[in-house]
Amino acid sequence: MISTIILRAGSPDMLGTLVPMVLIMVVFYFFMIRPQVKKAKDHKKLVSELKKGDKIVTTAGIHGRIVDMNETTFLIEVESGAKIRFDKTAVSLDATKAAAPKAETPKIDTAKA
Repeated sequence: MISTIILRAGSPDMLGTLVPMVLIMVVFYFFMIRPQVKKAKDHKKLVSELKKGDKIVTTAGIHGRIVDMNETTFLIEVESGAKIRFDKTAVSLDATKAAAPKAETPKIDTAKA
């Protein structure tokens, strides 16, 4: 029994099944694991750069302005003046940066005079 296992371990069939498995793991890493790690790192950077007065959007879709900050939470003031405390992980978008006007490209008049 052991001798057949040892013989099969060095056979070309074993190599033929091992290569596709390694390729599948590499594909999973580059298409699934790596983008998720990058997204988590970007979100952590976004949350760490927020400060009082920034407008944000939460994952629940609530728009508000940061009034107070703790180590793990934000106090957000919504449009009606109500204040709601959210965990920092609930922030999905920095609306201050998203609403910043982008540099307009100059318009070229193509009409001939």
